[in-house]
Amino acid sequence: MSQRSLKHNTILLLITIFIVAVNMRPAITSIGPMLDIIRDDLSLTNAKVSLLTALPVFCMGLFASLAPLLNRKLGLTRSMYLMLFVIGLMTAMRGLYSTYASLLISAIIIGIAIAVMGPLLSAMIKQSFPERATSVIGVYSFGMGVGSSLGAGLTALFFESTGSYPFALGIWAVLSVAGIVFWRLSVKGDSGLQREVNEKGEKRTVGALSPWRQKKAWLYLLFFGLQASSFFGIITWIVPLATDAGMSLVQASTLLSVMMTLQIFLNLLFPIIYERFPKRRFWLFVFLTMGLLAFILFWTGDRMLMWVSSILMAIPLAGLFPISLLFPLDATETAEDTNEWTAMMQTGGYLIAGFLPLLIALIYDWTGEHQYTLMIFMGLFVTMMILTFLIGDREQKVE
Repeated sequence: MSQRSLKHNTILLLITIFIVAVNMRPAITSIGPMLDIIRDDLSLTNAKVSLLTALPVFCMGLFASLAPLLNRKLGLTRSMYLMLFVIGLMTAMRGLYSTYASLLISAIIIGIAIAVMGPLLSAMIKQSFPERATSVIGVYSFGMGVGSSLGAGLTALFFESTGSYPFALGIWAVLSVAGIVFWRLSVKGDSGLQREVNEKGEKRTVGALSPWRQKKAWLYLLFFGLQASSFFGIITWIVPLATDAGMSLVQASTLLSVMMTLQIFLNLLFPIIYERFPKRRFWLFVFLTMGLLAFILFWTGDRMLMWVSSILMAIPLAGLFPISLLFPLDATETAEDTNEWTAMMQTGGYLIAGFLPLLIALIYDWTGEHQYTLMIFMGLFVTMMILTFLIGDREQKVE
């Protein structure tokens, strides 16, 4: 293969990773802007409608361990085709059937598909870009950030333009079509991808130690769960926190939009920095310290300091997730190992992430005080600092 063709194929694969990653968030974040509309139209309780966003996160944890199984049974390529098709089908179903049952079923199945796609993408990145995995993880996390913002920001506009929330939810199925097309173009004729993963897996499985029996894998799981809890919790509660402090709903929503927009671009920048300066522990302490400072500024209730807080908070939200994705890549040698470590990390991690935001809601209902919400967030960041000491830097490999 010529150098020019190799470069073309690499660029195409990077675009494909980005588009596939974009597919992993809009089906979840598009529900948020429509919660009140759906609740009123279907005569639901707040508890019932909140399940539409909570269940996918739980499923992302419960079913992440399916990724290694599907990889062995179907291969990475066909598994990804299947998951993209499932997300597209379930998203399109939302546009055709506006019932609570259909929304609930689609939320569960979409969560399962995303659970499988995450470890598979990490395994493919480990295999296809062994020397540049850190930078490519940036493309992956950037795509997820774009997908999150598109779903959260444009769904309301689609609804205002059409007056139909089923259309506003179902339109995101077009992203799956794009994902399938680009996946087809990038892996066309590449039958070695599945064989290489399986072959390494077969060599590795003899005498290999499961990540579930590795202390470091459990540390990764816990850290991933706490950072994911922070992300989903902050995205969910930052607007109520701001309005409780005296901001209008429009101001609070703008604050959230500024934070998410900044986070998107930092998602792409930070992995590039990690590749040049790979000291994981240093960056973790920087991000966690900034997060704690952001909470302190927010707690003051001063409008200007709250805006500064939202800018500071975008930094750990953007930086912690890609570092967490790099943990299994740092600790493993083969794509099959990466797949299993990532599956374990996301299995437990997303279960934690689905539980803690609900815990915050229960405590707020009980106390009526958002100061406890801020205390919980600060507690998460302090705990992650402790875990950072235990995890160490990337040079500490698991044998």
